[in-house]
Amino acid sequence: MPLMPPCEIVFIYGALRSGTTLFRLMLDAHPQIANPGEMDFLFDHLHPDDSHPTGWSYDLGTLQLDRIFQAKGLKVPDGVTGLDLLHTFFDQLRAQDQGASVVTINIHRHIDKLLQIAPNTKLIHVLRDPRDVARSSIHMGWGYNLFFAGKHWIETEQSWQDNTGDLPSDQVLTLRYEDLLSDLDTHLNRVCQFLGHPMDPQMLRYHETSTYAPPDPNLIAQWRSKCTADDIALLEGRIGPLLKQSGYQPNGAGRFPGALERRIMRLRQKRYHWMFNSRRFGFWRFLSARLTRVLKLKRWHMHLQTQINQIHQAQLK
Repeated sequence: MPLMPPCEIVFIYGALRSGTTLFRLMLDAHPQIANPGEMDFLFDHLHPDDSHPTGWSYDLGTLQLDRIFQAKGLKVPDGVTGLDLLHTFFDQLRAQDQGASVVTINIHRHIDKLLQIAPNTKLIHVLRDPRDVARSSIHMGWGYNLFFAGKHWIETEQSWQDNTGDLPSDQVLTLRYEDLLSDLDTHLNRVCQFLGHPMDPQMLRYHETSTYAPPDPNLIAQWRSKCTADDIALLEGRIGPLLKQSGYQPNGAGRFPGALERRIMRLRQKRYHWMFNSRRFGFWRFLSARLTRVLKLKRWHMHLQTQINQIHQAQLK
């Protein structure tokens, strides 16, 4: 039995800070297309399990602590486990917007798990220049420089390269962030055709009902004016051939730091991570959450993590 009817659920896959939220707002404004947002928790806490009849099982403890899972309001019915629980989540998402004939879901990782479970599902691959992704990620606290802040782009795109090479062309559509902002009509028409619906003008008015601004082509290639040459060289050196494979040209000769420089950079990264999260969540709350997780003090850790999730959610755009 297939996991889902063809085209009923389509996944949007791309690195964080690649424009996937902007794109999902456009999709969700279409009267026939729903997009409830990013849902990496669907696969983050789902693992292969030969002892389960479906071959997969959820870690319900970590799932129920997941910030985004908590925000989506999905329910875990008693006694429902494994892929049956995944089916249930899909059913709940369909029920949230019964007027839509296509439900699109954003994920940023685990394309391998998705294709093992649903090998025929349609995919829209959102791709953005990694130098702009890394520059944007610094403001999220994910790295003090491009070298660290671009790590998640590398992981997301390498996983895409490793797992989708044999998929038929009618199953996959790649959408570049730069192309979308440069020519909205052309590329939204292309997306809607892929999803089986004509483009709707409401897709261009998403900003009227969200906190996001209208599309701005000035957001393209900001790394050229806002990043140092050495920062760019370090990131390009870390990305390696994947930069060209993804369709982006290097700015110059990339470089990879030597052993001593890497050690110093790692120490600076740890310090940056602790300082950023201590400011955001409070030093003692952040430290206590880490300690209670290591010491397996489940009740206290859940209490602290819930507080951190609430602060994080309140700060989202």
